Amino acid sequence: MAPDAAGIDLLYVSDAGTDDVFVYAYPSGTPKGKLTGFARPAGLCVDKSGDVFITDLMAFRILKYRHGAAKPMATLKDPAEEPGDCSVDPTTGNLAVTNISPPYTGAGDVLVFPKAKGPPKRYVDSAIQYYEFCGYDTKGNLFIDGMKTGNFGLAELPKGQRSFTNIKVSESIEFAGAVQWDGNAVAVGDYERNLIYRFAVSGDTGTEVGVTHLKGGLLPIGFWIEGSTVIGPNDEGANVMFWKYPAGGFHTKKISGLRYPWGATISLAPNS
Repeated sequence: MAPDAAGIDLLYVSDAGTDDVFVYAYPSGTPKGKLTGFARPAGLCVDKSGDVFITDLMAFRILKYRHGAAKPMATLKDPAEEPGDCSVDPTTGNLAVTNISPPYTGAGDVLVFPKAKGPPKRYVDSAIQYYEFCGYDTKGNLFIDGMKTGNFGLAELPKGQRSFTNIKVSESIEFAGAVQWDGNAVAVGDYERNLIYRFAVSGDTGTEVGVTHLKGGLLPIGFWIEGSTVIGPNDEGANVMFWKYPAGGFHTKKISGLRYPWGATISLAPNS
């Protein structure tokens, strides 16, 4: 890791092709380091302090790194499951993790680690079998998406509740992509179509309020929205692209040199 990494804003990108996590200065995209030792790094998320969580899918664990650090500061165990994505509740510091149970034939679940520590609480939704991505809003409500028998599912775990509310959307989403609260709506990716839908959620209904077209994208799976920019790791493009958000259109920046980039997150420098 570069000596100045701890003092600047950073972009973290997981690469399932090399089993590494690459770190870049943000927004310039200048390489600053590489985190190694993973079995299959997948989803990334960050807490209010800038600490970064990385789901290590095939090692059944989640690793926590201080901003700009080269070694993990903590490890959370997720035994016999495959953690694919994560999100931190800004109101409590709880860490949510979506799991697909091996060998992709059983139902997965969602684990919530209080204060990002063990032991976790387990949640399941009968309408979702393969849990893909998750994201908290600013009020501590957790949104997840996934698939069951080829059908897309979106659900909300309202803050303080013990069960999911399944959300109906009119759009036909081919495959569940990242989920993130963008400050005004729930952003949900359809990475087969290079789209991000924006939904206003009320009860069990998600009403589309906009759509962002990621032109030039090639399976932008675990995107990350940072203000007026969305960063999309292109799994089939071996690169990471930046687009204007929510305008979309053609990309404004590209970082090349990866193999199968999967997830991304932005960690702002402390006191920045």
